[in-house]
Amino acid sequence: MVSLDATPRPIDHVLRGAPDAAALVDRDGTVSHAEADAAVARLAGWLAGFGFAPGARVATWLPKTRIACWMPLAAARAGLVHVPVNPVLRRAQVAHILADSGASLLLTQATRAATLEPGDVPAACRIATDAGEGDALSRSAADPNALAAILYTSGSTGRPKGVMLSHANLWLGAVGVAHYLAIVPHDRVLAVLPLGFDYGQNQLFSTWAAGASVTPLDYLTPRDVVKAVTRFKATTLAGVPPLWTQLLESDWPEEATARLRRLTNSGGALTPAMVRALRTRFPQARIFAMYGLTEAFRSTFLNPDLIDARPDSIGRAVPFAEVLVVRPDGTAAAAGEAGELVHAGPLVAHGYWQDDERTASRFRPAPAHSRYGGVAVWSGDTVVADADGLLRFVGRDDEMIKSAGHRISPQEVEEVATAGAETAEAVAVGVPDARLGQAIVLVARGQAEGEPALRARLKRDLPAYMQPARIEWRAALPRNANGKLDRSAIAAAVRA
Repeated sequence: MVSLDATPRPIDHVLRGAPDAAALVDRDGTVSHAEADAAVARLAGWLAGFGFAPGARVATWLPKTRIACWMPLAAARAGLVHVPVNPVLRRAQVAHILADSGASLLLTQATRAATLEPGDVPAACRIATDAGEGDALSRSAADPNALAAILYTSGSTGRPKGVMLSHANLWLGAVGVAHYLAIVPHDRVLAVLPLGFDYGQNQLFSTWAAGASVTPLDYLTPRDVVKAVTRFKATTLAGVPPLWTQLLESDWPEEATARLRRLTNSGGALTPAMVRALRTRFPQARIFAMYGLTEAFRSTFLNPDLIDARPDSIGRAVPFAEVLVVRPDGTAAAAGEAGELVHAGPLVAHGYWQDDERTASRFRPAPAHSRYGGVAVWSGDTVVADADGLLRFVGRDDEMIKSAGHRISPQEVEEVATAGAETAEAVAVGVPDARLGQAIVLVARGQAEGEPALRARLKRDLPAYMQPARIEWRAALPRNANGKLDRSAIAAAVRA
């Protein structure tokens, strides 16, 4: 198991497995840790050849190629700041990220570059459609507090904003996750999440920090994931709830379900019904429920031994994190009392790139009772800690439904809605109502024929004030660039 050494290093040092051990396995074969580090060194030399100033931003808009995997480390080794762009984004979003970050280089594919229109690429930004090789650079000696990456959020509630991450943020996040997941050198992690997503990028770093190997996968259908687990003998799979829903609806060979030893979830809460389904489908796997946000990378995880008894819990703080439940007056909330989740410690990002106003609203001084102090991330998420210190996610302040004097967590309605056979995915939305303030609309994936049975369960398991005023049925629900349900788009459509 990876030791919890709290001394951060430059992130390009993360390839630290045995030289001959596999670091990456894909359709083209196996790359050892030594070969991967050599590839990073040559790619860093190519980047250095452009003569960019230290700290210049270099963007990648690529699928999960080997180059895309090496670039976060190569940019750091060359003294540059990496800006990964999710490959599912379109030209307008890419143009915003290039302009906002002040990127000096965009490394992409010719087919993607061809979609960009005049004015999309700043005049000072070069475009490269093939990465070259230069003189190999030795490992970085950068200050761990120096900026290493800018990760842009998906932008479902406005234009994407860039979160500034240091070498220390990335390094400690990798070491901490590798430790609590207990990744070992013989593990093989199937990386299906976007590399521009903090959770997806950490799959690379935490795997390599443990000396294990990663298989990057771009997939079109859930069946592609099933096949890859089988073909590449994956032991570890990370996902978000919509992906788990799709995978649970797929056929799995026994060989694949028996091989998986570790399932990790973030980007949304697992419902109790989903936990039961995952337990049945993957009986050998330990299920790690996690909570995090890009601004602080990861905040909590639940010990898999507790997930059957506490499927609604997001657990306790991860290594190197301090997680506080705070009242509106800044004091500590008592056990059983709802409060805002505040994250302090060395995983806290350095704010939003060139956005002082939004930085000041989210990154504020830690509460007086924080052991770390300094700047903390005030998440805007409401949680409750029980007497044992286990946290339960209640909802986001901006998503809470205020109806007839009650504050209602959409998640509570959604968990009951998805506990039966009528629908596997649902989103609860508050809409203006003259009598109630807000009424609940439930948007569910499925057929309207299932509504009587769903209504019956909702009436049985939820109080009257939490009953949806109406249920809207959809054949599919929209997702954002990171594969999560696009709650903002769903809410906008309902309220239109």
